[in-house]
Amino acid sequence: MKKIALLTVLCLLAFSAFSQQNRIIERNNVGWYTYNGDHKLAGRWQLHTEYQWRRIDFIRTWQQSLARLGLVYKLTDRVQASGGYTLFTTYPYGNYPSADAGVPTPEHRIYEDIQVSDKFGRLELNHRIRLEQRWLSQPSEDNPRRIADWEYQHRVRYQLSATYPLSGPTIDDGEFYLNAFDELFISFGRNVGANVFNQNRLSGGLGYQVTDKFKLELNYFSRIVQHAESEPVSNKPIFDIDTGVRLNVNYDLDFSRK
Repeated sequence: MKKIALLTVLCLLAFSAFSQQNRIIERNNVGWYTYNGDHKLAGRWQLHTEYQWRRIDFIRTWQQSLARLGLVYKLTDRVQASGGYTLFTTYPYGNYPSADAGVPTPEHRIYEDIQVSDKFGRLELNHRIRLEQRWLSQPSEDNPRRIADWEYQHRVRYQLSATYPLSGPTIDDGEFYLNAFDELFISFGRNVGANVFNQNRLSGGLGYQVTDKFKLELNYFSRIVQHAESEPVSNKPIFDIDTGVRLNVNYDLDFSRK
């Protein structure tokens, strides 16, 4: 009951900002194509690798690019901690692009997180809390392709994900399963603008386990994002609503073998 109450509070917080009447809504059809891999190094240590190829109009043009590298340490069978580095780039898209002057804007991140898994019969739940330290590029006024400064921000993320096998009590090779997640992003710190509520992501669909090291997932995806700055003329907050598909490839390697 405590977990349900906490999730309810987080969801209400996520959509409270979105419930405003005076806002500008922009809708995008997106395709997010992602790769994730947790590769065993030695003992309880793993190397996390990730790339996300995010597109507008499902695959037509760039939206964002994300490359992530980190280390994972399994504290117990249910709990793991990790941290690492993310290189993130946003491209100009839509009627209210956050990328200035038609130029892609890079961002550097350091992150730390902890993940806890629970099992209730066939249903497996994973809770992840992630802290991010972000350096957002600020382009020069006379030359937008030159970075004049970096703005430092903080962000906290909470993700609740679930998997459910369709063919038995566990997910085995050659079997399908259901998967879903919801993730809330909250920005904080002195440099955060109007978007304290940064975004919320919801995704769900079907997965297939080729082997215990190789899985494919095809999901419906929805995201609500509040821009850091309001529309300059009307001063109304701007919200992006992205809906589309998310194709995820999970492929793990074992580097501990000689």
